Amino acid sequence: MAIRLYCFGESGNAYKAALTLQLAGMDWQPVYVDFFNGGAKTDEFLALNPMGEVPVMECGDLVLAQSGIIQRYVIEQTGRFGGNSPEDDREIWRWVLWDNHKLSSLNGICRFLNNFLPEEKRPREVIGWLQGRLTNSYSVLENRLQQSDWLVGDQLTVADISCCGYLYYPEPFGFDPKDWPAVGRWLNRLASQPHWKHPYDLMPGHPSDRGIIIGDQ
Repeated sequence: MAIRLYCFGESGNAYKAALTLQLAGMDWQPVYVDFFNGGAKTDEFLALNPMGEVPVMECGDLVLAQSGIIQRYVIEQTGRFGGNSPEDDREIWRWVLWDNHKLSSLNGICRFLNNFLPEEKRPREVIGWLQGRLTNSYSVLENRLQQSDWLVGDQLTVADISCCGYLYYPEPFGFDPKDWPAVGRWLNRLASQPHWKHPYDLMPGHPSDRGIIIGDQ
């Protein structure tokens, strides 16, 4: 039975789930959620996920929300991208939780404020504050990846797939892989995995669909 993943291309959190399913070779298909026009707040969608957020995974009667839980499901179903020991498993989820709080959440907000609001409504002081916090988070990631090809152990895990969630997006929000060489090499390493796709190629939805043109897109 094919998995349906409710998502949209601009969502880094949805990308974490979509990329995990994709790299694991699972049978799945994206279901576009028109988030910017209230698609996650309809009665139909809220019946799936009362939190009103993507991603949501539907497989038969099973419905899962939140990217980390969907990633956990992929590990359970395929045996891929988990740890080789209880210690590794705990370390993976330490990184996933850190990402959710210190990296992806801040990246998502900063990217939205810096690109998807009208320029006159962009709160520059807030954006600057977020970018300062993110510099600390990028430093943590850089320091770890100077020591190892992957965040946990010697292979790709959902720790990597979670932490990369927003770092492939082209819109400017303060991250440039040239400033973080170990992170840049890690992103290239991940992008060389079989079946990898960029978020805008993996999921439907692009800023240009709403008339937003950024840089050379």
